[in-house]
Amino acid sequence: MVPPALIAASTKPLILSILHYRLESYGYEIIQLVNEHSGGFLEWSDGMLYPVLHRLEREGLIRSRWDVSPSGRRRKYYRLEPKGREELATARKQWTRVHDTLSTLWNLEPRLT
Repeated sequence: MVPPALIAASTKPLILSILHYRLESYGYEIIQLVNEHSGGFLEWSDGMLYPVLHRLEREGLIRSRWDVSPSGRRRKYYRLEPKGREELATARKQWTRVHDTLSTLWNLEPRLT
């Protein structure tokens, strides 16, 4: 199990990364992508995700729009804003440093530069 503090710290960069590569996504899809990319290690819930999405929107990092899905259901889609791209670049550098530091301490080969 992943400690809550680590989940909280990784939520923002994970969401920004998904929106960077997907260009646009909706809540349930974001939850599924996190689960898929973590091999089931990170399991998010609606109750955890939506407050973070709303906070990121208030911070100007993402924006949302309502649209109708191909199945005819209304969905709220989220997209990365320029400020979010800058935040993602900063987070990527910080997380890479943490990863490389732990890799060094654990005598592992750093995976990212």
